[in-house]
Amino acid sequence: MLFTDVSSQRATKAFSRAGFWVAKRGSRHIGMTDGKRKIVIPRHSRLNPYTLKATIRDAGLTDEGFKKLL
Repeated sequence: MLFTDVSSQRATKAFSRAGFWVAKRGSRHIGMTDGKRKIVIPRHSRLNPYTLKATIRDAGLTDEGFKKLL
């Protein structure tokens, strides 16, 4: 499943619901962690669906699980 029209702000909120917190805010990226895993979310109004899918996989989530968090 590909997610389209998901902004970095919306993705950050969804990952926060999954137990991640913001570890670093840069001008172009947001770094998040849950204590075990680290993920990086680019700051864009629309994230590339393939980049988001890779980030979801890096976070240890499934597509369905992420969809419920949105």
